[in-house]
Amino acid sequence: MYDLAIIGGGPAGVAAGVYASRKRLKTVFVTRDWGGQSTVSADVQNWIGTVSISGLDLAQKLEEHLRAYAADVVTIAAGEEVTKITDNKKGGFRVATDQNSYEAKTVLITTGSHRRKLTVPGADRLEHKGITYCASCDGPLFTDLDVAVIGGGNAAFEAAAQLLAYTKSVTLLNRSAEFRADPVTVKKVLAHPKMKAVTNAELVEVKGETSVTGIVFKENGVAKEIVVQGVFAEIGSLPTTEFAASLVELDEYKRIKIDPWTQRTSRKGIWAAGDCTNIKYHQNNIAAGDAVRALEDVYISINAK
Repeated sequence: MYDLAIIGGGPAGVAAGVYASRKRLKTVFVTRDWGGQSTVSADVQNWIGTVSISGLDLAQKLEEHLRAYAADVVTIAAGEEVTKITDNKKGGFRVATDQNSYEAKTVLITTGSHRRKLTVPGADRLEHKGITYCASCDGPLFTDLDVAVIGGGNAAFEAAAQLLAYTKSVTLLNRSAEFRADPVTVKKVLAHPKMKAVTNAELVEVKGETSVTGIVFKENGVAKEIVVQGVFAEIGSLPTTEFAASLVELDEYKRIKIDPWTQRTSRKGIWAAGDCTNIKYHQNNIAAGDAVRALEDVYISINAK
């Protein structure tokens, strides 16, 4: 039986994994992939100590950091997705994945969140046929084409900025009258001659048979249609907590409730950190710090027994 199971391979999980190794906690580290949601960012400028790094490079650096310290202490189970956590009736927990199962005295959940998907007519049918959720991944595929970005936060404007390097035009649809993105970012992106933003705009339908040919939206309640060949959705995220819902208490947004003093959940022996928790702000640096706090408390808890 492991001392600890860490679930999630983003900044929070890796920070906890490095600290677990340094504290010699026998740990199994389970992650489907590395880096968290930052992997879709072309340029991360707020990871402290690094002036600028792409999301994909950040993910690689996180993996390298953990593997460098894992040694014989941290067992890395990469490419596995946790499906459920249950009691193992031995005073610990059984962590089941899509490939294996692991026994651990304690669990730290750092699974972050995943992208919210479009639900309008045409969205399911045309996903990966013009509808995408990753501008940095798929942007070059839309070179010299007209595209739309759905959303009004920083992620939406960052996606638009990336797409402007490839596309013929970018139209951004924002549901409200005000953008949630940083004013400096909004001003810079909207100044581009190929950029257009529509406020008070609600997406109604994605058109197309075998691929996207256009979108229908309501602007101030008036239906309009424009021709686009691509739709990039940046409409927020949902916490990745389904596998733990039967063991820990969640809030109304399905985020794990934690004690911010210790990162403990409602269930003894389970801690959580990062974007999957009900903290006020979600950032890479905050997630990493919260995970270190959790790990310190896990260590004290294990050694107090």
